[in-house]
Formats: sequence, C-alpha cells, structure tokens
Amino acid sequence: MTRTFKASWAWGFTLIELMIVVAIIAILAMIALPSYSSYIKKAHIKAAQSDLVALGLVLENHYQRNLSYPTSSYADTAAIKAVFSQWQPSENTFTYSTSTTNSYTLAATGSGNLLNCVLTLNQANSRTATTACNIGTTW
Repeated sequence: MTRTFKASWAWGFTLIELMIVVAIIAILAMIALPSYSSYIKKAHIKAAQSDLVALGLVLENHYQRNLSYPTSSYADTAAIKAVFSQWQPSENTFTYSTSTTNSYTLAATGSGNLLNCVLTLNQANSRTATTACNIGTTW
C-alpha cells in the first residue's frame, strides 16, 4: 500500500475559509467597538468628576484659611492651575472653569467626542450634568 503525501505548502487554507474568518472578525469588531467607545467616554467623565471634586476641596481649603472663597473667576484650566498649584487635573478631555462670588460653581466642559457634556459642582455639593453626558442629570 502506497501513501501519498502532499507538499508542506499544500496544507494551507482555502480562500473561502479565510473569508469566513475575516467575516467573523468583522462581526466581532462591530459589536466590540461601540461598547469600548462607550467605556472610554464613561472613564473620561469619571475622571472629570474626580477632578471637580478635588478642585472643590481646594476651594474649601481656601475658604477655611481665608474665611472667603476666591473673588476671581477663572475661565480655563491653565488659569486655575496657575492660581491653585496644588490642583492638577488628570483629565485633559475637559476644560475646567470657576465662577466665584460668595460661593462657587465649578464646571467641566467636554471636547472632542464629549462635546456639549458639561459637569458642574457648587459649594452646596449640588452636582449636575447635561444630557449630552449620557449619565443622567446628576452625578
């Protein structure tokens, strides 16, 4: 009885088999990418919330030392960091601003894929979010 052996290059895959594998990978990618994108957005929002709370603590510390909140409002992250050097945001997808008089309101405004997402925090610990954040109206 004689056996025939194929050459090593003849043990490959057919075009149909490769097309099926590519189709399966494409279907999995279509399912996974939107979920991953949503996860990334939520992670950016959580980091911005943490940054707002940390900035609120810095302002409360200022109040305890001076018995007043800062009298100036700051329109961007760089101005806030220049005045309050102990605060460093971990999130650069958001721009932070403050509005102060006898109280304060802190805001984090999203950019990029979080455009129109605005998170706010005030001295009474009232926390709001716009509907563009997809986390409800409070956090």
